Amino acid sequence: MHLLVPLLLLLPGVSAAQRRVTAPVDFAVGPAAFFFFGPVFEDQPLHTGLKLNVEAVLDKEWLKKNQALIPRQYRGRALKSGEIRFAPAITALIPDSLIISPKYKNTGIYGATWKPLGVGLALSPSPVRLSLDAGLLLTYAYLYSDTLENTHFLRPGLQLGADLEFQLGKGFLLSIGWASALYVPQRLGSFLDVGPLDASIFHVGQAYLLLHFRVPVSTRL
Repeated sequence: MHLLVPLLLLLPGVSAAQRRVTAPVDFAVGPAAFFFFGPVFEDQPLHTGLKLNVEAVLDKEWLKKNQALIPRQYRGRALKSGEIRFAPAITALIPDSLIISPKYKNTGIYGATWKPLGVGLALSPSPVRLSLDAGLLLTYAYLYSDTLENTHFLRPGLQLGADLEFQLGKGFLLSIGWASALYVPQRLGSFLDVGPLDASIFHVGQAYLLLHFRVPVSTRL
């Protein structure tokens, strides 16, 4: 239902109204475990960090209360959707995840991933919500090691993931999930070389636990 968002918020008939509305915004943060499959995984399987997420949540109650903001021809479809979630464009500047993994064995990694474009599909409604998502990524990470070649990793990628969310209260939720990021392979110790998979970073798996806090935010439409 993400494709409805431009229709709801950007059409001239909506923006001309200039009404102040309040909608819940979901701020989520939690620990993440990263698995750099290939030579990094063989050297040291687990790396740590944080996952972040910010999105507006237009739930059934909000859509019903603010249906006057929805163009008439799309109103029925929006109300039937039950819930619409979207991330405003400005949130693309916020990292999707941070890699904060000091060297505890042989290798340490620090970096960040941004997801400028993503789409999701809910397979079940709240309070227990299972969803799938996909997105385009950009990741930078610095790898330093006693056993591997130091590497400045910078690559675009594609992420596929699954998320299971539990609504524990109106303003508090918890979710667990897994995401796999596939990158153009980068040979360790090099910046431009597209190396063989057994000598490169090309697939990073991420398991995470997110704590969600929903707060009302007012804006003018």
